[in-house]
Amino acid sequence: MALLNILVIDDEPGIRSGVSRILRNFKVDYPFMDEYIEFKVLEAATGELGLQIIEEKKPDIILLDNKLPGMQGVEVLEQIKIKKIKTVVVMITSYASLELAVKATNDGAHDFIPKPFTPQDLRSSIETITKHLFLKNMTKRLNKEGKQIRFQFLSILSHELKAPINAIEGYLNMMQNKQFGENINDYKQIIERCQARTDGMRKLIMDMLDMTKLESGELTRNIRQINIIDSIRTAIDTMQPIAIQKDITINTDIPEEIIFHGDSEEMDIIFNNLISNAIKYNRDGGEVTILAKEENNNIEVRITDTGIGMTEEDIKRLFVDFVRIKNEKTKKIAGTGLGLSIVKKLTSAYKGTINVESIPDIGSTFILSLPETNIITNS
Repeated sequence: MALLNILVIDDEPGIRSGVSRILRNFKVDYPFMDEYIEFKVLEAATGELGLQIIEEKKPDIILLDNKLPGMQGVEVLEQIKIKKIKTVVVMITSYASLELAVKATNDGAHDFIPKPFTPQDLRSSIETITKHLFLKNMTKRLNKEGKQIRFQFLSILSHELKAPINAIEGYLNMMQNKQFGENINDYKQIIERCQARTDGMRKLIMDMLDMTKLESGELTRNIRQINIIDSIRTAIDTMQPIAIQKDITINTDIPEEIIFHGDSEEMDIIFNNLISNAIKYNRDGGEVTILAKEENNNIEVRITDTGIGMTEEDIKRLFVDFVRIKNEKTKKIAGTGLGLSIVKKLTSAYKGTINVESIPDIGSTFILSLPETNIITNS
């Protein structure tokens, strides 16, 4: 069992006792944790007393009200920042002070909880913060052990997930407060934004998990006879809705089957990434052409788009972990910088190659080549 100290700075006795009661028997446990986490609640009725406890006890989490007698909550937050005290601050505030809470979040507060909050609201927020602290501590430990790739993995994961989670929470608060009216159609754009953020988080998590398995050598492979064309068709079907939205035509010149000795899930990852990129980095109304053939006991798949293209310098960096090509044309395109790195590692596992030919503003062709040792003949 691990213990986190939570300091509640609020002049309302009911709020302080309520937090203590709600968290008294509350535990946080995740599959990736070695032990569950419990909480000890400390209380302060003023900002001045709160600062004294902060310096003496160094709490892990601070629940900070802004409207306090004497020193206000934002002033306490400022002192925490000036003194460089390492803690997680959550503002607790009324809906009327929502704008102030958002500003405080921008000034260093980790999050905010609107008053009045339910026990579930508080537990949910504390659970999220606990996971944040756990990941943060793990990155420190792993970095000291010299496992840089895992440090990078966890740092980027926590950083990249924070923004979409905060955005979704903000959108849901708008809907809960019926900020734009009673009609669900008035929230169509907000719902679409939440869905886009969720899809982005899911892609990030899956890419991170794939990368971790590859780097740790713990990837479980199911090598057997598969039809590599099935993976290509599955990837096309998966990406078809996005292609339709961008009015992109997908052309294919592929046989009915190429029997291959490999892992179908790995092939799905390779072609999902390649075909997804061909659509995402394409122009509206463009084309994607997919050619696949077996020649001289070698499989070659060429995926060509009519998109934004790349320079020679961009191509040199394309398959590096966590690297994304950033320019005016790509800034609105979501990505993790891991997809092509994973493709390269998986292709190398089959002793294959992945090469790129590209011309800026004309398009790109990705050429996947898999050697004869993995091909199974029909004889």
